[in-house]
Amino acid sequence: MDMMNSVFQVAHSGIKAQSARLQIVAENIANAKTTGTSRNENPYTRKIVGFQSEVDRASGSRLVKVGEQRHDTRPFPLELDPEHPAADARGYVKMPNVDPMLEMADLREANRSYQANLHTIRSARELYSMTIDLLKG
Repeated sequence: MDMMNSVFQVAHSGIKAQSARLQIVAENIANAKTTGTSRNENPYTRKIVGFQSEVDRASGSRLVKVGEQRHDTRPFPLELDPEHPAADARGYVKMPNVDPMLEMADLREANRSYQANLHTIRSARELYSMTIDLLKG
């Protein structure tokens, strides 16, 4: 039983971590065009979620936990738009450092990891059920 609980616990921690990652990716995509509202204000800065390993003392299982959330340090691309309220003296506006292609790749990877953890839970639950059926018979 302890091994089964450990499987559920590890997969559940993976689901929670990937869910947090999906939420950050969705926020990045939603703000991919969010600029500052004044000349001195920076646009939206891409967020990155980190993961860390943590040992559960009760079961000895290695769980994944959401670590520090950081901001991407890549520079903001500039776009010429002299009419924009955040345009500098040359007419350039700092745009968010969000790359939609990178976000879509992160989205796919997080989704696949989420699905893999979900599949692990389903398989463990099925094995658990089969074991109970064997013990009954």
